[in-house]
Amino acid sequence: MLHLSSISDIRQQTELLRRQGKRIGFVPTMGALHEGHLTLVRAARHQNDITVCSVFVNPAQFNNPEDYRLYPRILEKDAQMLAQEGCDILFSPAAEEMYRQTPRLHFDFGELEQVMEGAHRPGHFNGVATVVSKLFHLVKPHQAFFGQKDLQQFAVIQQLVLDLSFDLELVCYPIIREEDGLAMSSRNRRLAPEQRAVAPRLYQALQLLREKLETLPVPAAKQEAEAFLQRFPQIKLEYLEVVHAQTLQPLQEVGQGAPVALCLAAFLGEVRLIDNLLL
Repeated sequence: MLHLSSISDIRQQTELLRRQGKRIGFVPTMGALHEGHLTLVRAARHQNDITVCSVFVNPAQFNNPEDYRLYPRILEKDAQMLAQEGCDILFSPAAEEMYRQTPRLHFDFGELEQVMEGAHRPGHFNGVATVVSKLFHLVKPHQAFFGQKDLQQFAVIQQLVLDLSFDLELVCYPIIREEDGLAMSSRNRRLAPEQRAVAPRLYQALQLLREKLETLPVPAAKQEAEAFLQRFPQIKLEYLEVVHAQTLQPLQEVGQGAPVALCLAAFLGEVRLIDNLLL
């Protein structure tokens, strides 16, 4: 596996691969890799000639400096895992390499970023769009692979690709879960044992909400799921929403043919986790 850290090196390498007619699959990550990431790497390998994975903890998408400081960084282990999976190129730039000057360009995704993650993390999706745009320009992939856990992020990136006419295909893979249902996340590493024990209740709340929506209106079903989570004082719910799975706007009723997503975010101590369930 080729390990690169400079913009000039990754640009030179991918331009060479493109000229050779190689098809490039790209998996952008912030590291602390888990099975969810590796599933994306395998998919990229199977569908392309060359697999590129980036590991970059992007400061521009953190509105909480402490969250950025504490985000897990285990690059050596990540590199070993990627090499074992047959990844061809690892790109792991420093923040100073990716942001040689403060970006002045600002992205506005309208109503897509005015709900859920966007409402609770001002500036988050501007940071996501900035770094993803940079990575797409540098790697020049034919396909880019993302996970469903960051459902709103994927919707924003879809809009980015559409509006800026990036010549690539976006691929979204289902959430990979632990045996007890907890969505795999790099942030899970930060959970204390007692927090990890209660964390699967988040997925259970989404399952309960799905069940209650079969017989109850949306407000009543949400109230039942919220009441379930209130039984666990370690969990501080930030939001629990029933939304259109594509526009991500709140739904007042389901069953009218619109695709539905159930989304939540919650804190366990200082660790913020998100999850979702597609109906």
